[in-house]
Amino acid sequence: MVRIIGLTGGIASGKSTVSSILRGLGAIIIDADELARKIVEQDRPALAEIERVFGKEVIFEDGNLNRKKLGTIVFNNQSLLKKLNEITHPYIIKEIIDVINWYKKTSTNRVIILDAALLIEMDLIYLVEEVWLVSVPKEVQINRLIQRENISADDAEKRIDAQMPLDEKKQYAHIIIDNSKDVDYLKEQVEQNWSRLIE
Repeated sequence: MVRIIGLTGGIASGKSTVSSILRGLGAIIIDADELARKIVEQDRPALAEIERVFGKEVIFEDGNLNRKKLGTIVFNNQSLLKKLNEITHPYIIKEIIDVINWYKKTSTNRVIILDAALLIEMDLIYLVEEVWLVSVPKEVQINRLIQRENISADDAEKRIDAQMPLDEKKQYAHIIIDNSKDVDYLKEQVEQNWSRLIE
């Protein structure tokens, strides 16, 4: 029997690190971010809709999406972020369901991890048996975002505040993985929960 676990966490929470630990342990990873990038590739209907709503300024001359430009626009405006989500989410959800069904048919692997930052916000909980939430202090998120995205502290805070608050996400979580310490501590928690899963 295939088990499907939803892995989520705020931006710059260390969710990708947890995902790669789980991959190393033998899980199949379905990365919602990867699928979100796929649906806005050139000549895909989602990209055409984004261009129609946000204009040519969010498209590079070569026809690809200018993510940074679009990000700046939507993270400063909740109603535009909502518009973007209304365009992209149905396409992302369809891709996720298709990939899950493909793995169910073709794989003997017993554990699929759906790695999705917006697992709760996109109402994807019905697809998974358990929700694992990576938890991290806000100041750590801000510092990581500043370094990773090369943005100001103010922009980093806006991106974090645009997401559902961590305390709210905790209400949906079956497992909370604490990423406030070092990677060994993180790995230990992931391995313990993995062992329980495959028993």
